[in-house]
Amino acid sequence: MSGTGLWGAPQPLAARLRPTNLDEIVGQSAALSPGGPLRQLADPTFAGAASSVILWGPPGTGKTTLASVIARSSGRTFMELSAVTAGVKDVRDALERARRDGELSSRAPVLFLDEIHRFSKAQQDALLPGVENGLVVLIAATTENPSFSVISPLLSRSLLVTLSSLEPDDIGAVIDRALESPQGFEGQVGISDEARSDLVRLSGGDARKVLTALEAAVAVARSRGADELVVEAEDVEQALNSARVRYDRQGDQHYDVISAFIKSVRGSDADAALHYLARMIEAGEDPRFIARRLIILAAEDIGLADPPALAMAVSAAQAVALIGMPEGRIPLAEVTIYLALAPKSNAAYVAIQEAQQALREGKVGEIPPAVRDAHYPGAKTQGNGLSYRYPHDSAIGVVPQVYAPEPVRGDTYYRPSGHGFEKELESRREAIARILRAP
Repeated sequence: MSGTGLWGAPQPLAARLRPTNLDEIVGQSAALSPGGPLRQLADPTFAGAASSVILWGPPGTGKTTLASVIARSSGRTFMELSAVTAGVKDVRDALERARRDGELSSRAPVLFLDEIHRFSKAQQDALLPGVENGLVVLIAATTENPSFSVISPLLSRSLLVTLSSLEPDDIGAVIDRALESPQGFEGQVGISDEARSDLVRLSGGDARKVLTALEAAVAVARSRGADELVVEAEDVEQALNSARVRYDRQGDQHYDVISAFIKSVRGSDADAALHYLARMIEAGEDPRFIARRLIILAAEDIGLADPPALAMAVSAAQAVALIGMPEGRIPLAEVTIYLALAPKSNAAYVAIQEAQQALREGKVGEIPPAVRDAHYPGAKTQGNGLSYRYPHDSAIGVVPQVYAPEPVRGDTYYRPSGHGFEKELESRREAIARILRAP
């Protein structure tokens, strides 16, 4: 193993294995496509104007690495600021250093700004002169949606590149490289299939996280003093202080757990639902997948019995996208509890199913003339809209009128369950039906 840090101590494994060129970066094939903006920016022979870039993605997807590799590959000076500690003065000092460096070099330096979403509007405004005048090539990193966290003038002057969590195969490649690389364990450490699978699962698509976990697991394995150094599943468990969760994101357990989770919410057992939610989170399940399933459940199984349920599920999904994990587990838990305890109705789901089935059976028919479009030339000569009665002219906002085609006239698709808010909808529906069908 090579590489030492401050005071001569060995560098962390993740630092030692940091890629030195774009081809060493695992995953992100879309962002690093041939001829794409990042490839052009890293190309020392590229003669076009260098665009500033905003890298948006979850932790451990290589944002810092990309910035440093682009600077090195293109022959640019690399300057770095963290939005956690830097202020407006630090930004102005960096731009002044970039101006001086630019006078000595034909290429503007790369200014990497980590966690730009933590910058205030005033701090982001301070970046604009350097970006507009080409003093720096800004590469800003954020884990939050730039549409909400980056000012419009800076967004409009930058290319937005979205990075995604690494796939299991990508994480596996990171582990293999760490075990074999001269900067890693130089082929002197083995790993069982079970331990490898656990590391992939627990990484959550984060390369830095899996390397940190692997290094800790190797230390545990080494402390056992075995003649042959092989990382076992128990070493991973001990290193991470986490009980092993039997869960294969591609196998039966994945489908069994999500099925039990959804059925527990549908069945109004909040505690069982939280148990399955915790199992998925601990196993490294994609939180966006969980959030999408909750949105579907809110529409399908709760519906109009509790109309705010769908909005809450959508809000939770947006919160997960904005803040990521591990904090994203909190809104996921909140919406899981809310949906589990909400009144249930699948009446809207059944209604659209029956309406579609009626169409498939040929129940279509002509649209009644009164409710056809009457605004195009010649429409009224065909009788369109002539007998239409405007509901707002009525004191109660409903008038007797035929809206449905003849084949489905009188058919009832939506039948409120009587649960929650649908009690109110049922009484409204009955009153409206009496008016609509009045002679």
